[in-house]
Amino acid sequence: MIRTLQPGQQCEVWVASATGERELVYATGDILLEAPNWTLDGASLVLNGGGKLWTLDLAGRTISQVPLTGIPDPNNDHVLDPDGGHIFLSANDGHIYRAALAGGEATRITKDDGSFHFLHGVSPDGEELAYVSIEAGDFTQPGRLVTVPASGGATTPISVDGHCDGPEYSPDGEWLYFNTEAFTSQPGHAQLARVRAAGGSGVNNNDAERLLESDTVDWFPHLSPNGRLVSYIRFPSGTQGHPADLPVDVVLVSTDDWTAPLQTWPLVGGQGTLNVNSWAPDSGRFAYVAYPLATTDTTKGLT
Repeated sequence: MIRTLQPGQQCEVWVASATGERELVYATGDILLEAPNWTLDGASLVLNGGGKLWTLDLAGRTISQVPLTGIPDPNNDHVLDPDGGHIFLSANDGHIYRAALAGGEATRITKDDGSFHFLHGVSPDGEELAYVSIEAGDFTQPGRLVTVPASGGATTPISVDGHCDGPEYSPDGEWLYFNTEAFTSQPGHAQLARVRAAGGSGVNNNDAERLLESDTVDWFPHLSPNGRLVSYIRFPSGTQGHPADLPVDVVLVSTDDWTAPLQTWPLVGGQGTLNVNSWAPDSGRFAYVAYPLATTDTTKGLT
């Protein structure tokens, strides 16, 4: 389903600094943009919106559509190929594709295996993808972690109890970071964890390492390219899934201590805010999207 803005709602693309500053780089009331990726040249962000893929030029503060063909409407699960010139992306037909950032024909990677495939991670060498598999596209079923060669082929499940989402490779390729409900019986109480990327079908819940124990619902951990910092999104306690238009926090922590936030940015958002890795290549900044409603004070805390 293609998301749209509510009457009077704005879409705001922000760039936050590891030192606490943030900057509004683009705002629109016309299109709901989601899930920024940062290009490897540091010049642009890549977002989806309105069933299309877009690039946001950070110097000119303008967006332009990536002219893709051979792919249904893309959703907010997309990650850049480490080659810098291509992107892997999930589409609303439940499959994963690869396409050039310059546009053109997209190539489908996943097979018709009875599941929907939601991409979240690409290995540092570009050879493997990590995604969430939802059986028959039935969202009452738990998400399962799976890897597949980036060129397509045989899939490898990673067995972790409970619903999981957001599997993303560490910069060294050794770990998959994700959120999971494996550590609780409370419905929807996602927590941050990691598991060995090479474990394959031999991995089970006992191998998953819980990174933070909290009362909030924590989703989508994203490591900086240097592996020292993590951004994630924090939902209110009791939230199920990662819905839109809630009071949430974008949180920055050090990988040395996940329990002590370095920075916290409150906003209205959730779905679309921080679904995929949005770190700049220099590890000094990352991007996120807020969706303030007509009554939201967007200047509060602005620096």
